[in-house]
Amino acid sequence: MEKEFVVIGLGRFGGSIVRELNALGVDVMAIDNDEARVNEYADIATHAVIADTTDEAVLKSLGIRNFDHVIVAIGDNIQASILTTLILKDLGVKTVTTKAQNDYHAKVLNKIGADTVVHPERDMGRRIAHNLASASVLDYLELSDQYSIVEIRAGETLQGNTILDLDVRANYGLNIIAVKRGKEILVSPDPYEVIERGDILIVIGHDNDLNRFEKKIAND
Repeated sequence: MEKEFVVIGLGRFGGSIVRELNALGVDVMAIDNDEARVNEYADIATHAVIADTTDEAVLKSLGIRNFDHVIVAIGDNIQASILTTLILKDLGVKTVTTKAQNDYHAKVLNKIGADTVVHPERDMGRRIAHNLASASVLDYLELSDQYSIVEIRAGETLQGNTILDLDVRANYGLNIIAVKRGKEILVSPDPYEVIERGDILIVIGHDNDLNRFEKKIAND
C-alpha cells in the first residue's frame, strides 16, 4: 500500500513539500489555520483543511492516527509546533518529522518524541556557505551534527591522481564512496582509479576533516 502523508503548516517549507509529494503522485493532506493558504493548496493536495492542530479533538476528528507520516512545518509559532508534535505522538502517529527554528527548539522536539527534526534554514545556509567558499563543492548534505557527505568536482589539484595517491583516508580521515563521471557512477571505486578533471567525488567524513580537504582544493 502507498504511504499517506499529512503536512501541517503551509509556509514556504511545508508548501514545497506538498507540491513535491503531489508531483510524485503521493496522497497528502495539507493543513493550516490560515484559510488563504489552505485555499492555495486546495487543487494541489489530496485534501486541504483549515484546522487548529494544537487541539487534540480536531486532530482526532481528522483521523490523523491513520496516516503513515506527518510533517509539522509550522514556521513562526514554536509553541504550536511543540504542542502539535506532542499531540501527534500521544495519538500514536507512526512517524512525525518536525521543522525546528533553532537548536533549543530541536532539543525540545527530540525530548517529546519527534522521530526526525529538520533545520531547513540552517542546513541551506551551510550548503550555500560551502558552495561559496569553494567553487569545487557542488553539494553538501549533513548526516548528523558532525558528519556530512560532500560532492566535490575534481579540478587541477586532484586530476591525474589515483584515489590511492590522494589517500584521503590517511591524510584527512575521509572516504571517497563514489565517483560520478558523466553518466557513469563508480561505487566504491578502485584505489587505482585515475581521477579525471570534471569527475565528481562523493566524499563522506567528519565536518572538520571535510573542511580541511575543502581548503586544500578551494582555489581549483
